[in-house]
Amino acid sequence: MTHWRQPQLQDIIAILGIEELSEDDKKIVSRARKIQRFLSQPFFVAENFTGRSGKFVKLEDTIKSFEEILEGKHDDIPEENFYLKGGIDEIK
Repeated sequence: MTHWRQPQLQDIIAILGIEELSEDDKKIVSRARKIQRFLSQPFFVAENFTGRSGKFVKLEDTIKSFEEILEGKHDDIPEENFYLKGGIDEIK
């Protein structure tokens, strides 16, 4: 899977900037960042720290959401929209 290249691409971005990446590599980086932000789902144990109510998302839904992000089904949605959301349905 090409998404395993993301750490290597981060080094290139740090040195040359994201504009020097190919279009395919830019997609890899964007999807990886969306997944990182999606992992920030509001947890019940963090309510006191974030001020946001915790959300419960079924494991099956989380896995399906990851697959959709990796497949590019949410490429049109900005990365910021994935931060501190529950399920993917809150992002659309």
